Amino acid sequence: MLDNNHRIINYLRLSVTDRCNLRCIYCMPEEGVKFISHSEILTYEEMLHIVGLCVQKGIRKVRLTGGEPLVRKGLIGFLEKLCKIAGLEEVTLTTNGVLLKNLAADIKNCGICRINVSLDSLKPERVFRITGRDCFKQVWEGLEEAERVGFNPIKINVVAIKGVNDDEILDFADLTLKKPYHIRFIELMPVSEQNVWRPERFMSTNDIYRQIQSLGNLIPVKPNPYDGPAQQFKIEGRQGDIGLIGALSNHFCSLCNRLRLTPEGYLRGCLFSDQETDLKTPLRQGKKDGYLLQLIEHAIKNKPKEHGLLKYGPRKCIRRMHRIGG
Repeated sequence: MLDNNHRIINYLRLSVTDRCNLRCIYCMPEEGVKFISHSEILTYEEMLHIVGLCVQKGIRKVRLTGGEPLVRKGLIGFLEKLCKIAGLEEVTLTTNGVLLKNLAADIKNCGICRINVSLDSLKPERVFRITGRDCFKQVWEGLEEAERVGFNPIKINVVAIKGVNDDEILDFADLTLKKPYHIRFIELMPVSEQNVWRPERFMSTNDIYRQIQSLGNLIPVKPNPYDGPAQQFKIEGRQGDIGLIGALSNHFCSLCNRLRLTPEGYLRGCLFSDQETDLKTPLRQGKKDGYLLQLIEHAIKNKPKEHGLLKYGPRKCIRRMHRIGG
C-alpha cells in the first residue's frame, strides 16, 4: 500500500515487550525505568490479530523487536503462529543474543527467516561497559549456535560511538571474511534521555565507509523489496556483507517502507515522530475489523514524510526507545 508520499509500506516492526535484560548506555538507564504493566501490553492473540489486518493492507515483512523479545514468556509458541499468517513473506527477529544459545534451534524451526544480533564490541570488558552486564560470552555462544542451526546470513548490529567503540570498525568488518555475517553499522541516534548523544560522540556512516575501504573494493549490493534502510556492500572475496545505516548523515526517509507497533498497541509511522494510532483500545472495545483496517490505512497514508531531525541535533520522543521498539 502507498502512503501519501508514494512510498510502498510493506514492513512492520513489532515490539513484543518493553522489558530487557541489558541496560545499554544509549537505550535504557540502569535505574528508574518504569515498565509497562502486563495488562497494558498487547497479548499474543491481539498481536496476531493486528498483524493479520496489517497484511490485508500490504504488510509483507514483520521483524520482532523489544526491549528484548526473547525475555517474554511463550515467545516460541507465538512465533509459530505468526510465521503461519497467510500473506507474510518474511518474519525476522532482532535480539541482544544473551538468551539466543538455548533458543536458536526453536526460533529457526518456527520459520523465522533471519536474525539480527546487537553487539557493539568484540571486547568483553567493553561490552560490559556498554550494556551494564557481563554478557559477551553468552552473546558470542548465541551467534555460534545460530550459525550451527543454519541461520544464514546472520546480521550483527553495531552502534558506532566515537570514544567508545570506533577503534573496532575494522575488527567487525573482518568478521565477514570467513563468516556469513552481515555487519550493520548504525549511527548513534538521539533518542536517549541519558545524555549519551553528543556531537563529539557521533560517527557518521561516511566515516565508517572510508575506514572499511582500506580492506578492499566495496561493491554495492542491491537490496530486496523488504529490506530496511541499510546501504549494503560486499568486500571482494568475503562471505559476509557490510551495511551502513545513516539516519542522520544520509537520510533515507524518502525510501522508508516501515511501520512500528509498540508493545502497548500504538502504530507509529516514524521512530522520531510522536504521531501514533491507538489500535489496542478499539480492539479491546470490540470494534469490527473494518474499523481497525481504516485506522491502519490512516496510519499508513499519513506516515510522516521525514523524521524532522535537525542535522546532528537531538530530539526527545515522548516514549523511550525500549517502549517504541528497536
